[in-house]
Amino acid sequence: MFRKLVSLSIVLSTLLVACAQTPAETPTLKIGLLPVLEALPLFVADSQGYFKNEGITVEFVPVASAAERDQLMQAGQIDGMINDLVSTVLYNKDTQKISVVRFARTATPDSAQYSIYATKDSGFKTAADLKGVEIGISEGTVIAYVTDRLLKLEGLATGDIKTIPVVKIADRMQLLDQGKIKAATLPDPYSSLAAQGGAILIADDSKHNEIGNSVLSFSTATIKAKPNTVKKFLSALEKAIDDVNATPTKFENVLSDKKLIPTPLVGKYKLPKFPKASVPTEAQFADVQDWMKGKGLLVNTLTYEKLVDATLLPKLP
Repeated sequence: MFRKLVSLSIVLSTLLVACAQTPAETPTLKIGLLPVLEALPLFVADSQGYFKNEGITVEFVPVASAAERDQLMQAGQIDGMINDLVSTVLYNKDTQKISVVRFARTATPDSAQYSIYATKDSGFKTAADLKGVEIGISEGTVIAYVTDRLLKLEGLATGDIKTIPVVKIADRMQLLDQGKIKAATLPDPYSSLAAQGGAILIADDSKHNEIGNSVLSFSTATIKAKPNTVKKFLSALEKAIDDVNATPTKFENVLSDKKLIPTPLVGKYKLPKFPKASVPTEAQFADVQDWMKGKGLLVNTLTYEKLVDATLLPKLP
């Protein structure tokens, strides 16, 4: 009997030590958000109480630029963010700092995410017309990647593609509208605004869905410390995406209130379908890394496992 009590005592002591070594998660997350369309489902999840229902608290940290967002992530002041495949590789090229946990948006046959437009009076109609023409882009970014890939898929050779750096989207829009650049690559919904102004669509990723996308990423430190909290976040987000996809007009006020689309598009813009729980493929990341190596942005190939963590996604029915 005494031996049984001693054994039971040892087991209980071991369990108590194990519990003491595994601190409880703090169910809070800070998400750095640019005023971009992909943020809509996050705001909906918050307003519909889905985060609260999951027992977590989510704070949105507004950022004015990708550079500011990246600074906050590097400093550990935010847990998650909306970004893209190119920036994910750049984050992790020396040491792993973030993991993609979900697509935020993907191009579809019905909805382009990135487009190349020419000025309304250019007379350009196809990608062939852009041979040797300077196209406004932001260098070393997903915009530059999409530009290269789209034009090559449309038949241009590497030497035919000429670009000019115009970092800010608003500046690219203005220069395009004024005819000071003949073409520019724009993300949706700004591409929709360009079309509204009469710009000519040359190419977009609606026919090349594998190219256009954005992602939701979390720091590896957050995923390690709060895996269940991130899972609950993604579960709440899935409910919000179902809502937005089912009744998009219901959330038009959020688009305007949070300034997720340009003012001239309010009441006119058709929301795209947001993707169900999924992550980028190995092939998509391989292509991005090949492009980055060709541009001198990357030396060593990163493994898929160091870029993506799909284990936190909710199980779909």
